[in-house]
Amino acid sequence: MLHINDVTYRIEGRLLLNQATAAISDGWKVGFVGRNGAGKSTLLRLIRGELHPESGEISLRKNRRLGWVEQEAPAGSQSLIETVLAGDGEREALMVEAERCDDPIRLAEIHTRLADIEAHSAEARAAAILAGLGFDAEAQKRPCAAFSGGWRMRVALAGALFAAPDFLLLDEPTNYLDLEGAIWLENYLRRYPYTALIVSHDRDFLNRAVTHILALENGKLSVSPGDYDSYERRRAEARAATEAQRARQEARRRHMQAFIDRFRAKASKAKQAQSRIKALEKMQRTEPPPETRVQPFRFADPRPPMAPPLVRLVEADLGYEEGRPVLRKVSLRIDQDDRIAILGPNGEGKSTLVKAIAGRLKPLAGHVYKHKKLDIAYFAQHQLDELKPKQTPYDHVRALTPEGTEAEIRAATASLGFGPEKADVAVEKLSGGEKARLLLGLITFRGPHLIILDEPTNHLDIDARAALAEALGDYQGAVILITHDAHLAGTVADRLWLVKDGRAAPYDGDLEDYRALILEAGRTPPQNAARPATDPRALSRRQAAARREAISPLKKRAEACEARVSELAALLERLDATLADPALYQNDLARATKLQKERAALTAAIAEAEDAWLAALDAYEEARAENETARG
Repeated sequence: MLHINDVTYRIEGRLLLNQATAAISDGWKVGFVGRNGAGKSTLLRLIRGELHPESGEISLRKNRRLGWVEQEAPAGSQSLIETVLAGDGEREALMVEAERCDDPIRLAEIHTRLADIEAHSAEARAAAILAGLGFDAEAQKRPCAAFSGGWRMRVALAGALFAAPDFLLLDEPTNYLDLEGAIWLENYLRRYPYTALIVSHDRDFLNRAVTHILALENGKLSVSPGDYDSYERRRAEARAATEAQRARQEARRRHMQAFIDRFRAKASKAKQAQSRIKALEKMQRTEPPPETRVQPFRFADPRPPMAPPLVRLVEADLGYEEGRPVLRKVSLRIDQDDRIAILGPNGEGKSTLVKAIAGRLKPLAGHVYKHKKLDIAYFAQHQLDELKPKQTPYDHVRALTPEGTEAEIRAATASLGFGPEKADVAVEKLSGGEKARLLLGLITFRGPHLIILDEPTNHLDIDARAALAEALGDYQGAVILITHDAHLAGTVADRLWLVKDGRAAPYDGDLEDYRALILEAGRTPPQNAARPATDPRALSRRQAAARREAISPLKKRAEACEARVSELAALLERLDATLADPALYQNDLARATKLQKERAALTAAIAEAEDAWLAALDAYEEARAENETARG
């Protein structure tokens, strides 16, 4: 189908493709992976013929139609369904020709071809694709101009899928989809009868939708069968083998060099030494494998810890206009150890919910209770525009620590992932991933109690997403996550909320349950997304969830009491350190006497806190034992 032979290409002197070679066969679904900036989108443009290689050749088999998503989102007065139908240029041209054709032989050929491409079912197929991407029947009749840019890009994607080209090129198609759309698309592509090349950093998508992986690394292309996990495993094995071979070679070189150094001056060994010198010069070095480790994310832990709940919504109506709530009667709570992923189609109110939690939106009715000193870090894609384009990462960090020394600010900037080579680069010259990294570092700089992330991965590659998941796993505060990346959600979250049909509530099930429900329903889950009560697994899961909910306050109480004991013990330790200083009694006897009284009071408070902790712990352990008995 596609052959890439010894292709070399540079942008502004930077070598992106260095005699790259690869071949893709008919019917393959190929995931195209590589670091941000490696040249993946450039290769797609070379395949489309928009760019031309310096050397080498890219060839597509004759009479094969190439299709892709146009960068310009459709914005005309045509309805969505009309726009998608127009995406099949051949069908449109044949329909126009049929209306004007007077030649009966040619007219027969046209109708035969229309039958071959199933033109009679075109509208139904277009409607099904639009529905899968989140447009209901009413929305499909509205003009493109009535939708935002992100939704119009979905229409462009629908048009490319509807045209069903022999070779489909997709560049990060899930970036403008919600999780529901991404699940639908992966299932659609898995059944797509032709060839597809898909640039993606979504690990679950690459594990479910593709048959092969095309990797671009250090200007070279490689193709391997299987999903992304298989590719990564083979890559790790190859790196380990290369490292082992290099270690053996270096050991041999050292041995030969030691012989040369020892015997070069001895006449009896001079000949052997010279032969080893020549052998050493001819020996090819095995280059170390390229560094693949990504700069880690680091999120400062919250200080001080707070007793649960951090946030509590009680019968809250949430929205933007008085009397027109997006969400009604929302009652939820967030504790300090919560890891919550919010599910639901775009447009149902996920962002409205997190804005209310973050304090950026006041409830129309009901209440949102929060600790007075609660520190919340809120990340949304549009916030990248809040970065100052002419300033550097160093400048942004300095604004947060105006009293810091040059060395302290440099160290803090480096801790966000911006070392000497990037700290003084203007934000406008940073990549999208670097801007996202900077914003994440800035909003979490002070150690928030709660991090809210609304689609944080759009500019991050696979390795950076893995680093983000690891950092969130290490973080000691609460996390709320909205993402179309199912792998990130599954790695980070241990609780799920579903936002749909004007409601927001805990979801009884896991991501696999949710995926199955979406596919069974065609696009979106029913209002009651849990399994029916007749399903014993669902019933058992709900009963277990109810038991956990019942003992959760006891657990939180025990944890709060333990935290109080730790806090008082730390105060006592600092007080004892002060009282242990002999100078205190010589210079300020009155203060020493006062501190001793404070110590006596603090000791009594610790004893009281320990009693409360033990009582709370006993109550929790007793309830948990009953829970275990019920479960058994």
